[in-house]
Amino acid sequence: MPAISLWRATLAAIALATVTAGAAVAATDWPSKSITLVVPYPPGGPTDIVARSVAQGLSEELGQTVIVDNRSGAGGNIGAELVANSDPDGYTLLLGTTAHAINMSLFKNLNYDTQKSFAPISLLTQGPLVIVTRPDLPAKNVGELIALAKASPGKLTFASSGNGQSTHLSAELFNAMAGTRMVHVPYRGSAPAMTDVMGGQADLMFNTMLSSMPYVRDGKLKALAVTSAARSAAASDIPTIAEAGLPGYEATAWNGLLAPAGTPDAVLQKLSAALKKVLARPALQKQFAQQGFDAQWMTPADFQKFIDNEVKKWAEVVKVSGATVN
Repeated sequence: MPAISLWRATLAAIALATVTAGAAVAATDWPSKSITLVVPYPPGGPTDIVARSVAQGLSEELGQTVIVDNRSGAGGNIGAELVANSDPDGYTLLLGTTAHAINMSLFKNLNYDTQKSFAPISLLTQGPLVIVTRPDLPAKNVGELIALAKASPGKLTFASSGNGQSTHLSAELFNAMAGTRMVHVPYRGSAPAMTDVMGGQADLMFNTMLSSMPYVRDGKLKALAVTSAARSAAASDIPTIAEAGLPGYEATAWNGLLAPAGTPDAVLQKLSAALKKVLARPALQKQFAQQGFDAQWMTPADFQKFIDNEVKKWAEVVKVSGATVN
């Protein structure tokens, strides 16, 4: 090898070794400052509630403050894009949801790829949605809701936490399977959508049990059915949609933790280990269970497989429902 080529190769090897060593040291020292957890929805909604509980637990396990940063809009895409373009150093994380699997097929142009732009850390929670209506809606069960919707095509409205959310596509799947034509009204998060259902500005919503059930118990909302295949332990008196009049229907919602692609594996493993402890806390498990969610930890590899399966599953739902977002 010519001397000049050997010299260049040596410099390249030294540079690579320096970068690799620097990354290793950074991963070893991580976290040395506060961590930002981006929640792509407004404060007060179900995703925000999960995020703040998990952030507190991670703060205690990691010894650094985990700050929740709400960046809502565009069906969860604004927050996701922000994290996808952040430095892959473990200091900016995303509270990912079912929507980020749905958006892959629902939106024509995304500035991130759910399967490639992020490094998966773990699933956090999973659970059914519940159909809640304004208290005076003249439908006491799923069968009556279907009959009411068919009697007035295009008049019943369903609110959602935004285009592409599970609260949107679950209702679109219902429309497709029941042969109804309820009209979608998207909001910038679950909390404002639910407020309008309670106020009568929208007729119903497919919402998480975490944020809906307190209002159901107070009589401010009426619960018709849950979207899971089996009844929820958090409200065993509420039937499933399948048993209440629409056989074969099933949909669930989830939350998970993601980092930008390229985040050092050592950092991901530290986060994974900390999350395993947080999600195993009895108090946290009880808190989520009371609201219809199961706390579920996964390895990064298993969570990647989970995401891949979700993207595929919801692509089929988007196709069946005919839902699109420009």
